[in-house]
Amino acid sequence: MANLKDIKRQIKSVKNTQKTTRAMKLVSTAKLRRTEEFAKKSKLYAKKINEVLSDIAMQIEHFKIGGIDSKFFAKNEKIEKVDIIFITADKGLCGGFNHQTIKTVKNLMSSFKDRKIKVRLRAIGRKGIDYFRFNEIELLDSVINLSSQPSYERAAEFMKRAVEDYLNGITDQIILIHNGYLNMITQQIKVVDLLPIKIDTVDIIEKTSLMEVEPKGDEELVLEQLVQKYLDYNVYYSLIDSLAAEHSARMQAMDNATRNAKEMVSQLTLDYNKARQASITTELIEIISGMESMK
Repeated sequence: MANLKDIKRQIKSVKNTQKTTRAMKLVSTAKLRRTEEFAKKSKLYAKKINEVLSDIAMQIEHFKIGGIDSKFFAKNEKIEKVDIIFITADKGLCGGFNHQTIKTVKNLMSSFKDRKIKVRLRAIGRKGIDYFRFNEIELLDSVINLSSQPSYERAAEFMKRAVEDYLNGITDQIILIHNGYLNMITQQIKVVDLLPIKIDTVDIIEKTSLMEVEPKGDEELVLEQLVQKYLDYNVYYSLIDSLAAEHSARMQAMDNATRNAKEMVSQLTLDYNKARQASITTELIEIISGMESMK
């Protein structure tokens, strides 16, 4: 049976760990509340950009002969190269949060490989970067301290490099993957085709329009500028959504760890009491045996 001092040391160690996990859970809960509120506001803004983009695209599609003449909307039947942008956390201790994103990226890579399509990876977040580098999988672009501290300027700068490759014909499609926030206890993997923009992606509806007049010639310039804003903000919103999901996942992971630590302390305490009882019994037997031998 284990030594009493060893068991006591283990109990103390687990209790200290329990205090840490409980504190981390409280911190994640507080951060989640702030990020969740920010995510809701950002989602409204993203929705409004989508509505305006939808409206302008609809007007051009309706009034202009030949439809939308923009590479952002161009349909490419023969896709040879795809860029995958994926977002993971900069930190761990959040359960399977990062693993789910990485698994989705790997499955998508495998699917494209089967179709003889080359895949290039653009990574946001230390955990994803470390995983693919450890497995010697090339990353075209990578950035850290962005998923943990979302910045519109840095997100736009990161996205700019991908968009330039798309416009120059270096890549044929851009896909964005992140683990998004659904509610306090659920995260959901989201896979979005950023480029080329599909008509149904921006929810174009022919029945209603914010624009009551026919475009006069500068509509495509407006559309190009709006598309850039649409792309930049989609990445930025995904960072915020991912951060909220990360806090949610970490809160759950730390809650589970705290409960597991509590159960372990109970089991170790039981083992300690059994070991102590056995020690006392052994000492009593030795004392009685000694007295009997003296008679």
